[in-house]
Amino acid sequence: MSWLEALAVLGAGIVAGTVNTVVGSGSLVSFPMLVGVGFDPVVANVTNTVGLVPGSVTGAVGYRRELEGQRARLLRLGAAALVGGLVGAILLLNLDEDVFEAVVPVLIGVGCALVVLQPRITAWMNKHRDHAPPAQGSWWVVGAILVASVYGGYFGAAQGIIYVAVLGLGIDDALQRLNATKNVLAAIVNGVAAILFAFAADVEWWAAAALATGATVGGFVGSTAGRRLPDWALRGFVLVVGVAAIAFFVADL
Repeated sequence: MSWLEALAVLGAGIVAGTVNTVVGSGSLVSFPMLVGVGFDPVVANVTNTVGLVPGSVTGAVGYRRELEGQRARLLRLGAAALVGGLVGAILLLNLDEDVFEAVVPVLIGVGCALVVLQPRITAWMNKHRDHAPPAQGSWWVVGAILVASVYGGYFGAAQGIIYVAVLGLGIDDALQRLNATKNVLAAIVNGVAAILFAFAADVEWWAAAALATGATVGGFVGSTAGRRLPDWALRGFVLVVGVAAIAFFVADL
């Protein structure tokens, strides 16, 4: 990898880290960049996962104020994310990539629709149930996070959109606090997958280092900008990124 290519990967890391912290789908920037500089798609995928871990961590740290009082929630959902991320990483090393690519656009589209419609759906659900949903998430939320984390460990683009959709429907809390939860879950999934890939997959470490440097900066930038967005703007950003993600995958199929 030349210095020019390293700078391009560094820049992609900054953008990916920023987008991941605000909503997710940063891999739609960093993964194509790694493929564009000449890496095999599977190698690019594992390198991308390893490189984005620091950005996930800094993004979660940047949202630390919104994480206050969420310990029980994070323990419960974090366990599901840990298991799902590990399963997804194992699947990446053993399954054909086409297995998941076929359903990715559908998952992203459903996630976008749920995020946009979440206030109305939540209002309807609250009207027809006897009590508010558990603050740490009901069992169906845990199950949905587990499934989303399997996808996250396998590839991960737009997993943040799916997380926000599930959390918004299943947990009665402010969207920014749920976004903070999403960042921690993404850090867990990326972290456990990266550990497995470091020992069992072909990682391009120089590219991962350049990506990690940019993603670290992007995580702080994203948390600073994202925390200031009102709920309607955050939902709009989710929709825009989600539509771009669907277009990317449909064009690629």
